Amino acid sequence: MSVYGARIKLVTLRLIAAPEIIKFKSSNRNGGMKKLLFGLIWLVLGCAPDRPAAELPNAGYHQEQFKAYWYAGKAEITSYRLSQSRYGENREGNAVLIFVTEDFSRNKLVKLDNHKQAAEDKVNVLKLNLTKNFVTGIYPYSLMLSVFTPVDRARYENTLKVTMSSQEWCGQVYKQLLLRGHHQYQLVGHSYFEQEGEQNLLVNDDHLEDELWTLARLDPRLLPQGEFEVLPGLLHARLRHEDLRPMKASGHSDTRGDTLVYTLSYPESGRELVIEMEHAFPHAILAWQETTVENGKEQVTRAVRQKTLMTDYWTKNKNEFLPLRDSLGLSPRNY
Repeated sequence: MSVYGARIKLVTLRLIAAPEIIKFKSSNRNGGMKKLLFGLIWLVLGCAPDRPAAELPNAGYHQEQFKAYWYAGKAEITSYRLSQSRYGENREGNAVLIFVTEDFSRNKLVKLDNHKQAAEDKVNVLKLNLTKNFVTGIYPYSLMLSVFTPVDRARYENTLKVTMSSQEWCGQVYKQLLLRGHHQYQLVGHSYFEQEGEQNLLVNDDHLEDELWTLARLDPRLLPQGEFEVLPGLLHARLRHEDLRPMKASGHSDTRGDTLVYTLSYPESGRELVIEMEHAFPHAILAWQETTVENGKEQVTRAVRQKTLMTDYWTKNKNEFLPLRDSLGLSPRNY
């Protein structure tokens, strides 16, 4: 429960325990109600501590360390050797994780063009862009996932937005989750495939599989533990042509030397996602493995880290910067 949620609960308990307050206020309907309203506002908000817009959640780490890494004006780009299970076979390819902080619009749910004029609409987020590229027979797949999670988890409990796009020679698919309320997301989908078609509905859930990546980088202690309901990953649902709905799952973290391993298991489907990361800050993602069951046979997708580059890649768009792809183990034509 958030700080503000706790305060509201406290106010409710006080009112229940002191019915004479309600009786007193009701004796003067207009003035009494105004006083009662003012009192409620003061109790809920008046004592709330002031929070800077980019307060950091990592209580166990020195804030200067966090700022020095994530607010240096650069993105962390890491390439992975990918073995992607598709159509019952494994395909060799590459994956890339790009993490960077940026200012985001809470109302429009897009990157701010002018963050200085945004005032209270500005939310600092840790953004993930995850890409996968592999080939099935003659035709290629290009998948991308984007996740926008507020850095200040005390003020903003939920990831604000998740988007997914899939391009392959059969057609295109695009879906997005937009935070519309407390633990409520609007799912908007557009697909070439008939059974997926057009979607526009509300989904309630406390946890998103796709935010595990950003939570791990902010602070692994934010990763959900025990049993809970979670909305499966958008890319997984796309490749399996599954409807997106909350499912029962369990999560737990294990320490193996300098490595922290987080496992998310779905008992209903037998699916399992394992993310391996460095235990120490900045909790770099070392590898991940996804195990699914298809036609009674276990299928395994695995990605293993190759190289990492810290750079302001958005300024590196000239041909002279092509060698930087070599430093990531990516050829110029290997997108």
